[in-house]
Amino acid sequence: MAKKSKVKTPDWILEGYDSPEEYNKAKGIKTTKKSGKTFKLRICPKCGSDEVQVVIGGEEGKGAKGWECKKCGWKGKNVDEKELSEEEFMEYLDKKGEKVA
Repeated sequence: MAKKSKVKTPDWILEGYDSPEEYNKAKGIKTTKKSGKTFKLRICPKCGSDEVQVVIGGEEGKGAKGWECKKCGWKGKNVDEKELSEEEFMEYLDKKGEKVA
């Protein structure tokens, strides 16, 4: 029979801080979450286009091979990601000329 793992006490308690916020402030950790809906936009690191898609292939169950840019032909694993709020995303689509229903 497998042993159950023990629950670990958070670092902020072990180090004597009163709250996670106080611990993060002292350690210089910034955790900011955008409120509302967020959209992830994948950008090609070579040309800056958003026409990036995942490349799937190879053996079954192995998953994705990486990313590919349809505009410049770049292929790789390190694609840039932008996280936009709903308002920023709508502005982006307007600038690009996409129709929004």
